This record gives sequence, structure tokens and C-alpha cells, in this order.
Amino acid sequence: MEEGSTKWNFRGNEELNPEFSFSIKGVLNKLMKNLNETDHRPIIPLGRADPSASPCFRTTPIAEDAVIDAVRSGKFNSYAPNVGILPTRRSIAEYLSHDLPYKLSPDDVYLTAGGKQAIEVILTVLARPGANILLPRPGYPRYEARAALSHLEVRHFDLLPKKGWEVDLDGVGALADDKTVAMVIVNPGNPCGNVFTYEHLQKVAETARKLGILVIADEVYGHLAFGSTPFVPMAVFGSTVPILTLGSISKRWFVPGWRLGWIVTSDPGGFLKKYGIVECIKDYFNITSGPVTFTQGAFPQILARTSDDFFLKTINVLREAADICYDRLEEIPCITCPHKPEGAMFLLAKLNLSLLEGINDDMEFCLKLAKEESVIILPGIAVGLKNWVRITFAIEPSSLEDGLGRIKEFYLRNAKKN
Repeated sequence: MEEGSTKWNFRGNEELNPEFSFSIKGVLNKLMKNLNETDHRPIIPLGRADPSASPCFRTTPIAEDAVIDAVRSGKFNSYAPNVGILPTRRSIAEYLSHDLPYKLSPDDVYLTAGGKQAIEVILTVLARPGANILLPRPGYPRYEARAALSHLEVRHFDLLPKKGWEVDLDGVGALADDKTVAMVIVNPGNPCGNVFTYEHLQKVAETARKLGILVIADEVYGHLAFGSTPFVPMAVFGSTVPILTLGSISKRWFVPGWRLGWIVTSDPGGFLKKYGIVECIKDYFNITSGPVTFTQGAFPQILARTSDDFFLKTINVLREAADICYDRLEEIPCITCPHKPEGAMFLLAKLNLSLLEGINDDMEFCLKLAKEESVIILPGIAVGLKNWVRITFAIEPSSLEDGLGRIKEFYLRNAKKN
């Protein structure tokens, strides 16, 4: 149909198409398009954290059987309550309460379609004219993308590589004003692979209290800590400052496609309720959909029956993979990792481009690596640090060794000649 003289009034929302730096998927798609089709070696995916594709990170049969039982029961074919099925919320409250000095209630738990929807809900709830939020740099870019769509101003505080990626608390204080509503911490860390100590989290809580802001604790990688620093949930400090904890089944059980996450309010002082946050969360769930009901229905059994042996095996495999990654990178002069990963599934490393011929930034490095070696790693610009790279080590050990070997060959081939 020709346009003729008709003036069409519709346009795509440009805010739904932000710069690719806000989207890890967008960057990875760009890298995948640069692969050399004549290279018949297997592609080594070290850019995205989806360990479920590797046999060594298969979920427990307990989880698979629980989902099958939930589907076959016929009890979970209906719409779920807006905030999630009560037995599931109760089981999550009990699960999280094990590590806290107080007990959570099922009413503190709201089920979401994965961690991404949890971010969407919280940032939409907090957005109001003129408000700003403090986000870590480097960080997980989903927060920037959702803040932009909600017209919530973003201010970045730094994580300090020389201090094990601790929060620059002085920087947080300098950024905040009377329009600041919250700060986000990711622990264990994506993209840095760090784990915050109890003492540092306590300082974060005290800083947030002084500023009158709440803390959004992204703990999607909760309990995936394999170094000398144990995982401590931020909600331990709920009596100091109101905490919104985001979690999911995706990483600890290796089932990101099951899309089950949660938002938990940890606030013994009742401030989240007093200032309308709880009511706004409930209202938001009136206009959005939650996770599928059979996954919700299965989760109490998954929590109750998953063995400690499964979790221990996970930690051991991740520790070994992190060691392999860190040690192999030390053999590549143009890549320096300032802090050995202690948690999650990543490490962040700095590029020394002065040692390379004809490569000007991290994006060029990753594009050229994809083309020449069929290895995909994430340029640091995607997580807020130019000329760094994020490498995922949650992959079959043989593939990890292969990929790191190819990166070394890439360096040798592209190194500047003396």
C-alpha cells in the first residue's frame, strides 16, 4: 500500500532501542556476526553466562523431577496469584531466613519471571520525576537499560579493582543528593567475580542509611562463592537500612530458561511499607505477568530436596574453572586480571593494547578474536569499562582450555614486533 497523502502518526519507541552498550545480548550478537564461516572449529562461548549448555553444569535430577511432578499433578494449570503461589513464597522466605538474624514472612516475597523482571519491577516502582539511582561501574547493564526506560537518572559509583572490586564509598557519598532513591550492589559480582566481605557490606549499609536511600541487593549469584570470602546476604543488615533482595533459580541450579526469580523486602523497621514501596510493588504485579505456575509449584520440592553434594560439586567445578582461567591468562601479556575471582562465573581483565598491532579498543579486540579464533568474550564497554574484557569460565573445562589457548595464539599472532 502506498503512503499517498496519508500522514502516519505511529513511530517505534526509540527508547526501546538503546545503544548496544546497554545490552550484553546486543554486543554478543554483533560478535557472532563477525565469526569466520570458513573456520570449522567449534565456537567457544566465553561471553555469556549460560552454564546449562555444558554437561558438567547440568542441574540436579531432583529439580527436573520436581517440574515433571508439578506438571503431571494438574494443580498448576491455572493463573497464579499476582505475587506468586503462597507455598513457594513461604519456602523462599524460609530458605533465605536461614542466613539472617530475623525471620522473613511469605508476605516479604514476590515471585518474578527471572532476575530481569525483578529489575524491571523495582526500577519502575522507584522511578518518579527527578529521581536518580546509584549504579556500580563496572556493572550489569540491564539496570542502565531499565532506568532509561523509566526516566530514572543514573549516577555511577566505581568498584575499585586494587581493593578487590570494593565499592568506592566516598564516591557514593559524593554522588548522592536528596533525589537519590537507591544504590545497587551485585554480590557475588557480575562482571567482576568478587565477593564482598561482611565488614564491607556493613559499611555499605551504614553509608546508605546516612544518605537515606535503600539498597537493592542483586544476589542472583548468591552462594556461588568459592574463594576465601564467604557469601553474606545483604539482608543481614536489614535493621540498618531497608533492603530489596533480587534472586533467582537460574544460576545456583543452572536453569536460566526456567525463568523463576524473586524480590524480597528485608526491612524490620517497616520503612518500605511506610513510604509506599510495598504497595507500589503489589500494584505493579496487577499489570504484569509472573513466572509460569508449574515452575513455581516445583520450587518448594527443589529447595527441600536438593542435596548439599550437588552444591558442593558446583562450587568445586567453578573453583577449578576459575583457577584455569586465571592461570592461563597470566601467560598472555596483553591481558591482566587484577583480582582472582572468588564467586559467580566471571573475571574481569584489563587489556594492554600497546602490545598489539592495529587493535585500538576492546570492541576491536573482541571482534577480531571472534573472526580469527571463533572465541567469543565480552568487551568491557558493555559493562562500563572501556578496554577491559569479561570472560565467563562456567563452561566445560576442555572447551575453556581450548578457548584460552586460542586467545594466547591470537596474542602471539597480533603482538607488536620489537
